[in-house]
Amino acid sequence: MTTAKKNSPSRKPHSSRIAAPGYGFPKGTKGLLPWSWAEQRLKKSHNYWITTVKPDGSPHTSPHTMVVWGLWQDGRFLFSTGSQSRKARNLAQDPNCVVCTELANEAVIVEGVAEIADVAARRKFLAKYKPKYNFDMSSMKDDILSMKEPVFAVRPRVVFALWEKFFQTKSTRWKFE
Repeated sequence: MTTAKKNSPSRKPHSSRIAAPGYGFPKGTKGLLPWSWAEQRLKKSHNYWITTVKPDGSPHTSPHTMVVWGLWQDGRFLFSTGSQSRKARNLAQDPNCVVCTELANEAVIVEGVAEIADVAARRKFLAKYKPKYNFDMSSMKDDILSMKEPVFAVRPRVVFALWEKFFQTKSTRWKFE
């Protein structure tokens, strides 16, 4: 797995309708959500759901998806985990994953690629983690900064926004590649 490359903060994805035949979504781009709507929810979410794929291609089991704490930082989702955790082992074999915010009625779903965050991103991550979660990571800081333990940066390829209240008119897809 390669070290993460920073997405340009000014890089804006291309928005479009979600491709979902049979759902009756309107044609055209009128009413699509702005990227700032998704970023706000990615920043504010307290818990995130991450789904990884086991080396044999089956979904991560026990449970299929795991909850993590993390930060939306510089256009990527960063989270730490133990090097021997199922998530870390799965991502080492296949970096493709899905990250979802906690509120299903204002869902943001990120399909992306997990990379190992560089030291600069890790320092920023550690500085912002404690204020967000009121959780002291000082006992893990040396292992995180020395790259002994992983901090993953999930770079989005496609992001979906599904706002229940306006599902029909505002559901949006953003493509980054």
